[in-house]
Amino acid sequence: MNTEEKLNNLRDTIKALESVVVAFSGGVDSSLVAKVCYDVLGDKSIAVTARSETYPEYEYEEAKKIAKEIGIPHLTIDTSELGIDGFAQNPPNRCYFCKSELFGKLKVIAREKGYKYVADGANLDDTGEYRPGLDAAKELEVRSPLKESGLRKADVREISKYLKLSSWDKPPYACMSSRFPYGNAITEEKLAIVAAAENYLRSIGLRQFRVRHHDTIARIEVLPEDIPALLQNGKRKELVKKFKEIGYKYVTIDMEGYRSGSMNEVLTQQKEKG
Repeated sequence: MNTEEKLNNLRDTIKALESVVVAFSGGVDSSLVAKVCYDVLGDKSIAVTARSETYPEYEYEEAKKIAKEIGIPHLTIDTSELGIDGFAQNPPNRCYFCKSELFGKLKVIAREKGYKYVADGANLDDTGEYRPGLDAAKELEVRSPLKESGLRKADVREISKYLKLSSWDKPPYACMSSRFPYGNAITEEKLAIVAAAENYLRSIGLRQFRVRHHDTIARIEVLPEDIPALLQNGKRKELVKKFKEIGYKYVTIDMEGYRSGSMNEVLTQQKEKG
């Protein structure tokens, strides 16, 4: 299918929803869902962003900007993942607790405001990864228009570019909780340290990166082609100095480079050994 045909399939899927509350993070996936929902359903759609300890201010400001660009009504609610029983202990199914809380609140909003469905930004590629949050979405009957339309991540970017959405080439973003090894308790203090470290990497012009938090050690993941830039022109000393000021004792660069869900690699290894 060409881009227009893919978009029309998505439009048809969304039209059948009639009215919808979109779980809106401002990422490339939820932005496309919000855009097409508003184009097709108008004011029978609303985007809702949840602010929490694990959602940095930078991403929230981006979400507000993109919602304004789309024109969709935008509502902000407050959540606290660290207050959810079982979440802060950081088990492998941590995302299940978070999504259950989020989608539960969005279902209440939908019911109170008269919207028929809650929709998320899950796409077909997500079903091939370890994503406990998908179980929560299924239990709470959350709709996934991108996945239901057979769209993969590349299709989402293709259609977003076609629609001239500014988010079309936005780097993937994951909840800040994904920066911690499973079983390593998550606290506001640790989240603040990681956020400060990632803000620094963003300030020096990097777009795709993660700072994985291993207690006193920062494991920096950047694209392989960006690794040399961190080692040249005094950048290495500057980075180490900044990260130590933030609170790390040791600063490392992961030679494998950035990869989505790298904390899940230990789960795969345990499964293979078991």
